Parts: sequence; C-alpha cells; structure tokens
Amino acid sequence: MKKLIAVAVLAAFSSLPYAAEKDITTDVVVVGQGAAGTAAAFAAAEQGAKVIGLEKKGMVGGTGNFSEGIFAVGSKMQRDYYIPLTKDEAFKKIMNYGHWRSNARLVRAFVDKSADTVEWMQKHGVKFEKLTTNYPGGLYTWHIYQGRGAGWINALQKKGKDEYGMQVLLNTPAEKLIFGKDGKVAGVVAKDKDGNTLNIHAKAVIIATGGFADNPEMMKKYTRFPNTDGIAQTGKNGVGIQMAWSAGGGKEGLEVQQSYRPGPRAVSTTNHVSATAKQPHLWLTPNGERFCDETIMGDWPAAGNALERIGGQMWVVYDNKNLDSMKHDGIVQGVGVMVPIGAKLTNFEKEWPAAEQAGWAVKANTLDELAKKTGMDPAVLKASVEQYNKAAEQRHDALFAKDPQYIFPVKQGPYYAIKSVASSLGTLGGIKVNDRLQVVTDKDKAIPNLYAAGSDVGGMYGDSYDLLMAGSTIGFAVNSGRIAAESAVKDHNLGKK
Repeated sequence: MKKLIAVAVLAAFSSLPYAAEKDITTDVVVVGQGAAGTAAAFAAAEQGAKVIGLEKKGMVGGTGNFSEGIFAVGSKMQRDYYIPLTKDEAFKKIMNYGHWRSNARLVRAFVDKSADTVEWMQKHGVKFEKLTTNYPGGLYTWHIYQGRGAGWINALQKKGKDEYGMQVLLNTPAEKLIFGKDGKVAGVVAKDKDGNTLNIHAKAVIIATGGFADNPEMMKKYTRFPNTDGIAQTGKNGVGIQMAWSAGGGKEGLEVQQSYRPGPRAVSTTNHVSATAKQPHLWLTPNGERFCDETIMGDWPAAGNALERIGGQMWVVYDNKNLDSMKHDGIVQGVGVMVPIGAKLTNFEKEWPAAEQAGWAVKANTLDELAKKTGMDPAVLKASVEQYNKAAEQRHDALFAKDPQYIFPVKQGPYYAIKSVASSLGTLGGIKVNDRLQVVTDKDKAIPNLYAAGSDVGGMYGDSYDLLMAGSTIGFAVNSGRIAAESAVKDHNLGKK
C-alpha cells in the first residue's frame, strides 16, 4: 500500500510544470510595456532591431492606457490652431517653472522631438481629436488622441508584432540585470508566468517600468509625499530604477506628480459629486480654517503642495445656490477632458447617496451641523465662512488675493462639504540620464548598453510637476522612449542594413 501511495505521489509531482532556465538572445530588451516602453520597443523594432518587451502584468499600457493626450510644440495641429508658441519659448518656460533644477539638455531634447513624435504617431495610424490646455490661461500643448492611451498603445503593439517582429512577453517581470565578463550590462533576468527563469541576453537594455509609487519604502525615503494615495499605481515598485542603480546609475529627481483627489481612490474622475470639489469653492483645513487661494485647483500640482502642507486632507465647502449653478449652468473648471468646462453636473443627485454613505460627502442644514458632521471647529468654520462671504461682497480677497469672479459666497443652506486628500498620479524620476537617454553615473559618465525612459527617468522636472505644459508626462514617456530606442540602435549599429 505504501508503495502505491509513493508511486501516486511521484506521478502527481511529475505532472506539475517544471520550472526551467532558458537563454534567449535579442538585440534590445525593453523592461516595461507602458507608454514609454511601448514607444521604445516599437521605435527600435521599426528601425530593424530584434526586440523583446517585458511586461509584468497580463496586459500592456499601464497607466498610459488612461491618458488623454500628448505634449508637443511646433506641430501641424498647433499651426492650424494658430498657436504661436515656439520651441525656444516652451523650453524657457519649462526651465523657469522648475527654477532650472531640471536637466536642461534633456528638456531641450524632449521639446525638440515633440512635434516629430506627433507626426510619427499619425504616420502609424493614431488619430488626434483636438488641441487644448489643462486650465484657463494654460498653454495649448495638449494634443488629445482618440481612444485615450489604450487606443494608440494597443495599435502600436499590434503593428510592432505584425510588421516588425516585436515580441512582448506578458506576466514576465524583470528581476535583475545581466553583466558580461567585462562588467558591462548584457541583458536581463526575468521570470515568466510558469516560473521559468529567462536569461535574456541583449546588446542594449531600455528600462521603462513606470516609477516607484507602489513601493512604500522608496516613497518614504525619497519623496515629500510618502503618504499620498497613488492612483492606478499598482505594481510600480521601482524595480527598474533599482536595476539601473545596481549598474552604477546615478540618482536624480525622485518626486511625485502631486495632486489632490475628492473621495476614495475608486471614485471615477467623471463622478459629478467629485467634480464639485474640483471647483474653486471654499477650501478648509480639518479644523475649518481657510488656507489658500482656491483657484490653484486648476494647477493641481500646486494644489497638492498646499494640501500636503496642512496634513493632506481638507473639506471643500459650498452651498445650495452654488450646487444649483453647477447642475444647471455648468462648472467653471473642467476635470480633464472627460468633464469639460461648462458641463452640467446632472448626475449629482443620483451619485450623492453613495458618496454620503461612504463618508466623503456631507450635507447639513446649518453650519453648526456641518461642523459636527465633519469634525471642524464650529467657531473657526463660521469665522472662515463670514470672512469669505465678506470677500465676495467686497470683491476683494484680502487674505489670499483670489480672483473675485471665483469667490462664490456660502450663504444658503443646505451646505455641502466634500472630503479631499493629497494624492499623486505617479512618481517622477529616479534614474539619472543624459540627453540621449543613456543611464549615467552621478558624475555623468554614460553606462554602456543601458538606457531608460518615462517616469523612471529624473531630470525632466524641477521642484514640482509642471502642469503649464499640458500632456508633458505622457509626452515625455513617448519621446524619451523613442530617443532611447534611437540611441540604442545607433550605438550598436542595429538599424536596417
């Protein structure tokens, strides 16, 4: 009997998949297949290189799938719209916004490449709908494409495979770099979905893993926003950055794309209750004190900075008259392109019960009741409202110099308060590079065979994310991916013979 059991056990184990070690050779391996990785893999394959892309998840695109448009200066669309912005002007504005803490050569390479990248995307079938900006007074650099990011990412993935032989391995996270006998980067070790170890030997490695927002230790160690609630950042654990550092790569620009978010993470950006808190209403600390000019909400990195300073949480307060205006006349500030300026928040009543039940939306007939429900100090709350209403009446905000056209008085109950928290749309930086997207040491010496792109790369931004140039995150991802691929192909003579 014991022999029969032993035989059965052996048979069972023999039927299990056997984790093997495999050696694969290619020209270029791209770690990560989000927006930057897709652009890099496609651009390298298009030029004639043999390319393998690695993606840890079961689908490509990452957060790039949800993007709305791409930055460019000097495009045909801008000429058609009679937008006079030049590349020189855009470059200076970016550098001045970041107080010249950015890598000027890298920024220049990005700006100069941007218009060509829009034409490159159009050549490969990507269709653009319009040109716009992030907020009133912003620059018209945001080229909105059809189908959001998922549309063009999936299209380039398919074309890359069908026409250029690009190979993408899903559910295959990279683990570490391979180094040759000469100490130079020579490929990547990855693990496939069956547990097999893949030793992918390559002439060039491009790292594009999307940052480190899902790595609490790195967030705490390197950023000012360690407790921000990242949006759609699952799996972005900084492995690509750490791989580059393991090869001697320098550190640069580890920060977050700071913002603020009404309600919990699961609330859609199209939610009309949430949209009311994306307007320049009265912003109050948890104690009930006003703390900023609320029109900065259009420049959400600035809003994130202000909110982070007071502890990362606030209440956005408005009255019934303001709500009626938002429902019947429309909003004064758009929420991306999904809920544009002028949109009427007709879904508010339908979406309110769930928000109220979840605890992030509060309604009260009096200010005292509102204070009790939110935890604000009633005396402080009433003093803040009184001061705000006085500013509206006098059309002058003596405290924060807010534009009077956006000072909406809070007088008619019921009153509403929407809890909002500091958040981030992702991390920015980590790997130091040059303007060819080669990974470099802290002393700017290029590391042979190693390149990086997208949010893993530092040097694009200064002390805050630059919302002035709408579409710059996805724009930098695609442009840096292209530049990294072109550099790798040229450096290793991998182009079409």
